[in-house]
Amino acid sequence: MSRIGLIGTGHIAAPIARFLASKGHELCVTERNAQIVSDLKAELGLRVGTAQDVIDTSDIVFLCLRPRIAAEVLGPLTFRPDQQIVSVMAGISTNHLKTLCAPASDFVQTIPLGFLQSGGCPLAAYGNDRLLAALFEPENPVVKVEDEGALNAHFAICAMVPGVLDLMATGAEWLANETGDRDRAEFYTAQLMSGFLSAMDKSAGQLAEERDALATEGTLSLQMTQSLHSGRAHEALGATLTAIGKRLETP
Repeated sequence: MSRIGLIGTGHIAAPIARFLASKGHELCVTERNAQIVSDLKAELGLRVGTAQDVIDTSDIVFLCLRPRIAAEVLGPLTFRPDQQIVSVMAGISTNHLKTLCAPASDFVQTIPLGFLQSGGCPLAAYGNDRLLAALFEPENPVVKVEDEGALNAHFAICAMVPGVLDLMATGAEWLANETGDRDRAEFYTAQLMSGFLSAMDKSAGQLAEERDALATEGTLSLQMTQSLHSGRAHEALGATLTAIGKRLETP
């Protein structure tokens, strides 16, 4: 088992800590969110220390900071050349990480979401993907990407999750207004989507194939897809993904 530290303890770091603890790794975290750290300490028995304590006692260090404070927090710290660094910070390039974490030079950048704690979360990886695979597979599949541009594109797709949830919330609200049962409306909407996607083949082309199998001539499904196209929902999605990708580009 490995000695693993997490710098920055928030909504992304907490499920990472829980998953890694379940695998028997020795964990040390910083106290950047007192309530989350208190809960993790009581639940997992992990150690809490300063950012430098985390570095000094860890062979693998996860950087889970908000990008805007990364330089402020990491700049004064001293890393070791043998340490492996996992960054989950969007928009912080490998070159910037090398500057902030010198003399450490073994990096991987990835994009976790909270449900990795339960498994099934794909982890786009730029850099040492073998490290991520050793830590998170087989429960969470690691998807290797070839460059930072591809990683940023995957970050943009991750931003679709709250967008899709927003649409689902609108649909559930409509169903609740029609039926008068808000709890069952939200359950039905969430279960419908999660159940369908869980059962679906994930190979290339299946999303369009499943769509076309449902949206056949004269169906309610076709009315839905056509209305979304005519309302320019797809154009808005494409434009937003492009804008997010540009936002993440290294200046």
